[in-house]
Amino acid sequence: MKEFFGRESYVQSAGVHSEMEVDGFSVAVCREIGVELERHRSRSFDEMQQWGDDLSGFELIVALSPASQRLALEMTRYCHLEVEYWPVLDPTGLGTRRDEKLDAYRQTRDQIRERILTRFGPPDRAAGPAGAAKPSARPGAGAKDRPGQ
Repeated sequence: MKEFFGRESYVQSAGVHSEMEVDGFSVAVCREIGVELERHRSRSFDEMQQWGDDLSGFELIVALSPASQRLALEMTRYCHLEVEYWPVLDPTGLGTRRDEKLDAYRQTRDQIRERILTRFGPPDRAAGPAGAAKPSARPGAGAKDRPGQ
């Protein structure tokens, strides 16, 4: 999201479980398209709340796994917050060789990228650096959960 739309929308990655480091295959396939994940840290929904990110401040949660969808629906049942489920391939257990694993991760990366563009539209390159779009150009933004990405 940030690569396409800059800082016009507040985006936070969250998941069911918190892992300190992003999966190395995710880092590698995102680097191929110019997205830097080396310093990215995923956090759990609980950590987000502990660090002051109130879920009611978001407009949208994008869940990429059934477990994250269930948790998001449970956590948002008392606030007006849209939850979308984007089923994507979970690449973590696919392939035995490095090239097979990378292909699976590329497929997931591309699925997520396509869903972003379908949901929010193409970035407005005339808006500024990193294609930062005007807020009115895209309906909603919010937290998302992603498996090992």
